Formats: sequence, structure tokens, C-alpha cells
Amino acid sequence: MRLSETQWKVYNIVVQIPMGKVLTYQKVAKLAHVKSPRVVGNVLHNNEDSARIPCHRVVHRDGTLAINYKFGGIKVQEDKLRNEGIEIIDGKVNLKKHLWQPTL
Repeated sequence: MRLSETQWKVYNIVVQIPMGKVLTYQKVAKLAHVKSPRVVGNVLHNNEDSARIPCHRVVHRDGTLAINYKFGGIKVQEDKLRNEGIEIIDGKVNLKKHLWQPTL
């Protein structure tokens, strides 16, 4: 599959998110130089390789999980994050503890 430039930029950021950390759609958009967090969401919803591109590590700006997480819904995303040691309270990731601060 040939990736668009936008897909490549988004995936290039997301593959770098370490286990136990998350980024927000907004932060991925800024780092990838794409115009909107919605573009990031669309790109990740069309991700065909969740084993290599850990889209479960991208959450909303307030830490809430993706209701329409492509690979099984919000419960699967929550389980994947919890398995990595990420603290989730009332459907939100503790961003103070788990937000990745990349030095890209």
C-alpha cells in the first residue's frame, strides 16, 4: 500500500510513542505538521497495521479514549493501554503521568 504524505507523517510520529505513554490527536497533528487533529483521527482510523502503528496510544486532548477505536472499540483501546501500565480513570488517561513529551 502506498501512503500519502500526510499518512506517512502521522504514522512516523505514532510509531515513536513509547509503551506506557500517549499523545493527543492535537499533539500528533502539530508534530506531523498537518492542519487538524481530525485529519490525524481519520488517518489512524484507516490504519491497517495496528501491530506496527500503535494508534491505541493516541487519545483526545482531555485524555478521553476514542469511542470508535477501529480495532475493537473503546474497551479494547482501554485494555491495551492498561496492559501497558497506563492509568485510566473514568474513561480518561492521566495525561500528567502518561503524556509523552517527544524531543523530535
